[in-house]
Amino acid sequence: MTQVERREHGSSGYWYPEHRRPTSVDVLNLLRRYRAAEAQMRARTRSSMGMGETDLLALRLLLQAQRRGELVRQRDLASALGLASPSVTALVDRLMKSGHVRREPHPDDRRATIVVPTTDTDSEVRATLGAMHRRMIEVIDAMDDAQTDAVASFLERMVAAVEHIDEHADAHGDAHAAP
Repeated sequence: MTQVERREHGSSGYWYPEHRRPTSVDVLNLLRRYRAAEAQMRARTRSSMGMGETDLLALRLLLQAQRRGELVRQRDLASALGLASPSVTALVDRLMKSGHVRREPHPDDRRATIVVPTTDTDSEVRATLGAMHRRMIEVIDAMDDAQTDAVASFLERMVAAVEHIDEHADAHGDAHAAP
């Protein structure tokens, strides 16, 4: 819109900022703000539950598996979290001591045990994170189908962009500068 057209429509832009489309930098900054807010939320959750990041991730994996009806062995937990066997044993011992999980015999393999979250753990996680999850779902539910599709597509493409490994990267992951 030209200056003349703006004057004809009664908007000089002098007193009030004109609406502008967010730039790519604006969107990336919003993603950074979201990641920072999410990290702060996870820190508050860990603090209120008295556990570390890996402990909370383990609980999330165990609760998700339980909802899907899947059994989780310690080695499955070790693989999912990228931990060595002694580290996952210490993790499960810690979560048992705090009353968040228990070990049970595997129903099909007498030699194996499974790790199961306690009922209290599910209730504690729901109480701690439930309101925040409801607020997030309300934001998504307030969008129309086109907006939801656009956001989902955007996030999928951003994940692909971040996960893309530059074929010119060296063994340390540093991309070589062009000559």
